[in-house]
Amino acid sequence: MKRFKNLVIGGIQNKIFNLILLTVLLIGVVAIPISNWHTRMLSSLTEETGKKQQESMAEITGSVIDQVIRTNMDRITERDSQLADQIFQSLKTQVIIMGEYAENLYSVGTGAEGGAILSGPDAAEQGTLCAKLLMAGGADPEEKETAKTISLLSQMSDVMVKICRAYEASNCYIGTPEGVTLMVDDLSANWIEADGRTQAYDARTREWYQRAAEAQGTIFTDVYLDNTTGSMCVTCAVPVYDSDGTLRAVAAADRFLDAMEEEVANSAEEGGYLAVINQDGHVIMSSQTEGTLSVRVGTEAKDLRTTNHTQLATLLRDATIRKTDIRMMEIDGKQVYAIGAPMKTLGWVLVTAFDAKTAEQPIRALETNYEAIQGEAQAVYQEKSGKAKIQILILLLGLLALVLAGALILGKRIVAPLNLMMRRISELSYTNTEFKMEDGFRTGDEVEELAKSFADISHKTVLYVEEVKRITAEKERIGTELHMANLIQSSMLPHIFPAFPERQEFDLYASMDPAREVGGDFYDFFLVDKDHLCMVIADVSGKGIPAALFMMISKVIIQSCAMLGKTAEEILNKTNEALCSNNQAEMFVTVWLGILEISTGKIVAANAGHEFPALKRSGGRFELFRDRHGFIIGGMSGMKYHGYELQLEPGDQLFVYTDGVPEATDGNLQLFGTDRMLKVLNQEDSVNPEQLLRDVRAAVDDFVGGAEQFDDLTMLSLTYNGPQT
Repeated sequence: MKRFKNLVIGGIQNKIFNLILLTVLLIGVVAIPISNWHTRMLSSLTEETGKKQQESMAEITGSVIDQVIRTNMDRITERDSQLADQIFQSLKTQVIIMGEYAENLYSVGTGAEGGAILSGPDAAEQGTLCAKLLMAGGADPEEKETAKTISLLSQMSDVMVKICRAYEASNCYIGTPEGVTLMVDDLSANWIEADGRTQAYDARTREWYQRAAEAQGTIFTDVYLDNTTGSMCVTCAVPVYDSDGTLRAVAAADRFLDAMEEEVANSAEEGGYLAVINQDGHVIMSSQTEGTLSVRVGTEAKDLRTTNHTQLATLLRDATIRKTDIRMMEIDGKQVYAIGAPMKTLGWVLVTAFDAKTAEQPIRALETNYEAIQGEAQAVYQEKSGKAKIQILILLLGLLALVLAGALILGKRIVAPLNLMMRRISELSYTNTEFKMEDGFRTGDEVEELAKSFADISHKTVLYVEEVKRITAEKERIGTELHMANLIQSSMLPHIFPAFPERQEFDLYASMDPAREVGGDFYDFFLVDKDHLCMVIADVSGKGIPAALFMMISKVIIQSCAMLGKTAEEILNKTNEALCSNNQAEMFVTVWLGILEISTGKIVAANAGHEFPALKRSGGRFELFRDRHGFIIGGMSGMKYHGYELQLEPGDQLFVYTDGVPEATDGNLQLFGTDRMLKVLNQEDSVNPEQLLRDVRAAVDDFVGGAEQFDDLTMLSLTYNGPQT
């Protein structure tokens, strides 16, 4: 088909013009409007069909993206199992701390007796976390050994209340062979009978007491219904022995599972569900109300690891060791994708399953929508084409045979490639997704141009869907890796506060907020020995993953040198030589390092190109301590660093930070600066380290406003309380 200005040579218009020349006297002005109407109808039909196909592709593409995100079972299952396991690990840590404290108290013996004696529950304390004494039936509080036990347990009440609050626990308790139980909870009224007497409670008859005493170590009970609250719970218990190895008590605490049970029950979505399997292979929680993975009690409960369902049994056995891969299996007559992950603390397994048929719905929807659109277009075309043929037939009945033959031949040449195009479109399916050009479409007119355009749109649509799938999967992978890197970096830094609750000579707190998913700043503090505390704050050049890796290497080297008992300058000298020996990336780090002699308050410190520390004397104000700076670490081999001494008196405070604090920038590119920092530090006369860091961070956030954070914000503060007798 060729064009010369506005004249089309070889197209449909030219063919219609040739027909008019043969029948000009008979057809006249009638044939021209009919032919033009027929052409517009075909063009409108093709345009409408292409538009519907484009809308359908866009809709299904959105569904594919949503499905990729929602069915990322591996990431979700691992996250949920780790969060659940952390709950029970926290419970275990709480109970072990209670047990160790009780053993220390019992090792003191009668010399530790004295002080206020704890009484029974008071109904007025209902709703308040407090300690009370419970006695077994027949136990005599006046008996010598029982009275001694009550005296010793009374000394633990305040500590146990603090442990409960620290771990956000609802209760904790300790029972003794004499029938005395120290109970900490907020249900004081529940322990009082209607006549005002305290309920008798004998811990020795409880499963947690007997199992812990028999195992001679930490145990977890099976899931059971708590007598006091009626809620599902698990108890962790540990035996307490004196210096002679005699069992003196059993410490325990409960973890109620209402929140976990509700989370599992609410996890059910279209085609997906969760189930928790205990160490005996029984389903104890599930969002399924019936079927293999539903909860069964009593004799109906089966060990799923030994059933005839070999695929599920294998999955559960593998999941007790490590997180499994996603496996296809049949459960209750349905093909599902399943994955299991362990909760190692209890030996439980979290199973996530998703119906395979549901996962394939977007593909089936694509096929159904595509076929429906093509069928509708074909029906409309046939209807309109039939009407046009009838009108033309009525007009041509009175025409000469030659004109009729010419019209039929011309109609066939126009319609045949269109019919072929419709057949090829109707043949498209899940495996055959692209419309392609054929010789039958090469008519040299608008039909050929239409086929080329449709083939081009079809090809671009297929490429678009594949590209969307690839980009979505890549973003998910990168996001997961950055999230894991953030978790690893956070776990490398001390993050449990108070860091040394048994040391009253000082109070310490630190924080690190990276500008990106991972950062190059870090802090560290650790006891070199009982009388020396090492504190480090550093800033690695650069941002992101490279800075985070260099940060981890620097932290390990500094800590290793410090634990060898070296001085501050020797630590920086050794660290500089180690980093310069193979620093192909030419990265460096600024470091402030100080070693506090706890008994005297003397700090021996060294500074490698880091920010000046801020020092506040007791009763005074924070001021910058302009210490002597050395060269950056990793910048040049052979550099020597020099230390200095700083004497702290009781009540003195030290504040160190990275340049992310004074260089925080607002929307007008103004810096926060050290003057504003000192003003915030001095806005209150006496603030503990944790609140001090929170005040500085709040001031920085308020100053920056909505501006982007360009640098990591890392701070560390120490309050020296003086030596303790």
